[in-house]
Amino acid sequence: MKDPIIKIYTDGSCHTQLLIGAWAALVFTGEKKTILKGVETNTTHNRMELLAVIKAIEMLDANGLKDEVLNIYSDSQYVVNLSARRDKLEAKNFISNKGTPIQNADLVQTLLAQIATHQINFIKVKAHQKPNGTENFNREVDKIVRNLVRENAGKND
Repeated sequence: MKDPIIKIYTDGSCHTQLLIGAWAALVFTGEKKTILKGVETNTTHNRMELLAVIKAIEMLDANGLKDEVLNIYSDSQYVVNLSARRDKLEAKNFISNKGTPIQNADLVQTLLAQIATHQINFIKVKAHQKPNGTENFNREVDKIVRNLVRENAGKND
């Protein structure tokens, strides 16, 4: 029997001095686990958190899974609470109180468009959990991004 919900674990990380970041997503469709990951330069932590979710949804869309229910697990309050801020952001046309575009406006608008056209449940998980003997996919995706940042930050030393 097909699992009606696709589970996605996402994380992003950034070396704040070098502005090298990484994002990753573990996507579970039935019994299959797909690992998505990438590295970006001149970036921020929040951009990486957003990009992990966006890339996972894009991959599902490309594979004809646009109509599935998505449970997205993230340790980013910024990502998990984005849809709750949608009306306020749109009313202000994604402009901050200072009169400048909000940070990450491009990715925020992309993710909000995805949220509007998909069935998504965002689930906030605790960051950087210690191993406790049970499989923890949030911890796994966290290790992936931290290793990617470490590997790529070392190239600039």
